[in-house]
Amino acid sequence: MRMNDLRGVLQGHVDSGIVPGAVALVARGDDVEVEAVGSMDVEGSAPMARDSIFRIASTTKPICAAAVMVLVEDGRIALDEPVDRWLPELAAPTVVRTPSSPVDDVVPAERPITVLDLLTFRSGYGFPSNFSFPQVQQLFTVQTDGREVQLRPDPDTWMAALGRIPLLHQPGAAWLYDTSADLQGVLIARASGRSLPEFLAERLFEPLGMVDTAFEVPASKRHRFTSYYKPGADGRLELADGPDGQWSSVPAFPAGSGGLAGTVDDWHRFARMLLDEGMAAGGKRVLSAESVRLMLTDQLTAAQCAANPLFLEGQGWGFGGSVDVEPTNPWNVVGRYGWTGGTGTAAHVVPSERAVHILFTQRGVVSPVTPQPTLDFWRHAAGGGAAE
Repeated sequence: MRMNDLRGVLQGHVDSGIVPGAVALVARGDDVEVEAVGSMDVEGSAPMARDSIFRIASTTKPICAAAVMVLVEDGRIALDEPVDRWLPELAAPTVVRTPSSPVDDVVPAERPITVLDLLTFRSGYGFPSNFSFPQVQQLFTVQTDGREVQLRPDPDTWMAALGRIPLLHQPGAAWLYDTSADLQGVLIARASGRSLPEFLAERLFEPLGMVDTAFEVPASKRHRFTSYYKPGADGRLELADGPDGQWSSVPAFPAGSGGLAGTVDDWHRFARMLLDEGMAAGGKRVLSAESVRLMLTDQLTAAQCAANPLFLEGQGWGFGGSVDVEPTNPWNVVGRYGWTGGTGTAAHVVPSERAVHILFTQRGVVSPVTPQPTLDFWRHAAGGGAAE
């Protein structure tokens, strides 16, 4: 039976055991629909609610990029500025001769890494389509699973370790996933003189009213904090983190790539700011219209995309999020901007339709392939209902 209502789309995946619960938001202009189904955990200890808090993983990335643009507007950094002023560990990078070369077969970087390189994921650091390259294997020793937020050392120690690893590509040459967002987070902290959690709270979360978004979930809110699961080898869900787990305190390394927890309504407030060209509710300006335009505009050439197609799946990339460049699926509207997260989250804005599509679940993903609940949600949000 075809399910044309949002609750039915979500409930089908809860009933099948794919996810314990989910909260989804679909907004078209001022018309906002929110559904919460299932439970906070597999035991069913509490029903899912609209204000349930999730680990939002890589849907952190657009928020981090927006914070970089705040610093650009403050005049603290410039898009074309080399980052070595703030990240001296990257002052004289080397590059492996070819992607498959040993890590000691290197050449000098042809130019410095810039702020724009970090925003567009063209720094030369990050995950390609082929994880077997020697450089990538070495990168994995530093760029650990971002969902394990307490695993990394402090930013200075992390940067020192990263700086000893050569780049996979020349700066600006190719799009590579993930690492550049963490470099953005370190850049924000060093350029602002504030920790990343402090800067995000002061310049984005407080003005936007994102009251539940942070790198930790305090004890007073943990009754709203969902448990997080990973699928086991037998397909059953295994607990990866509970309400009193890794988000109980701010980690040593607050990850700009994916360390935040929050609610669908908080991300919707951020999304509305993007749709309103940088204005928060109540008329307070957070970003300029030009900064938002740059964030939501595809910045990649065909060659930069083609170098590593695994994660992008035919999309382009703006600042901190993908940009749809052609209508390959019903939900791929040209200009649609956002990203998905490895903890089972997805958040996008469609500027041409003044639409926002957000889905938060507690089921982690084990590959770059989009999970079926997310595909069905996108299909519904695009007006096509769920699959048969």
